[in-house]
Amino acid sequence: MRAAVVTDFGGPEAVQIIERDIPEPGAGQVRIKVAAAALNPADAITRSGVLPADPPMGFGWDVAGTIDAAGADTGWAVGDAVVALEDNLVKALGTHAEYVVVEGSAVAAAPTSVDAVHAATVPLNSLTAAQALDLLDLKPAQTLLVTGAAGAVGGYAVQLAAHQGIEVTALAGEKDADFVQSLGAARFVARGGAPGRHDAVLDAALLGETALEWVRDGGAYAGVMPPFLPAPVRGIRTAAVTVTADGARLKDLVALVDAGILTTRVAETYPLDDAAKAHARLAEGGIRGRLVLLP
Repeated sequence: MRAAVVTDFGGPEAVQIIERDIPEPGAGQVRIKVAAAALNPADAITRSGVLPADPPMGFGWDVAGTIDAAGADTGWAVGDAVVALEDNLVKALGTHAEYVVVEGSAVAAAPTSVDAVHAATVPLNSLTAAQALDLLDLKPAQTLLVTGAAGAVGGYAVQLAAHQGIEVTALAGEKDADFVQSLGAARFVARGGAPGRHDAVLDAALLGETALEWVRDGGAYAGVMPPFLPAPVRGIRTAAVTVTADGARLKDLVALVDAGILTTRVAETYPLDDAAKAHARLAEGGIRGRLVLLP
């Protein structure tokens, strides 16, 4: 099968398409024939060589596709349309391939309201947003500031928090005001503005100490990248989400997609063979929605 890997760390040109044996699922695992797989900033981190690991390394966290083979005791059957998260930060092969093996517990039935391309944008970003909100432990009517609110994680965080009855202020670029308010933000603040203090901040934009200043004394801060977690001040609880695969939680999030509560966004699609071009487009920035690879 074909798979995207990096053998020498570097820029987008370092992405290679190689041939590998089709992986076999073990007990509790399933093999998914990949229909679509999103490209995320985490893949750029893998490519750059920041992680403490040696190449070759595979790319890809999200997958939408069809069960192709199943080990014992998975509860899944060949032919099931599914989505899943492959949550290993360091991997020899990821979801940017024709086939991927994941734990059966990481899998959820695919949404029925969107196609595989859009479904592939759900697992990583929605689970990251949901698990970050878990860290904040907010109650209805409490106030939350989401930085990077127009991004993939930030957008899901706004929608999930608003659905829970939390009063959301969205911090994003000025041109994104209408968009983030359509997601359920009660208030919009343009990047560079003064959001004031809130019960909590979900810092999807990685602003760190700057965002921490917008949390009230004794409030809570959740980041989305542990190495950039700021030190706590003024009695504020600080934590950063390390996203983990959770098929049961993903099932709930898929249900919210089908209910129209979570909005999927696809910016562009690329053939798997053009993975390097997709990485180059990601590096350019200014993307609203995810780039998706098609084997």
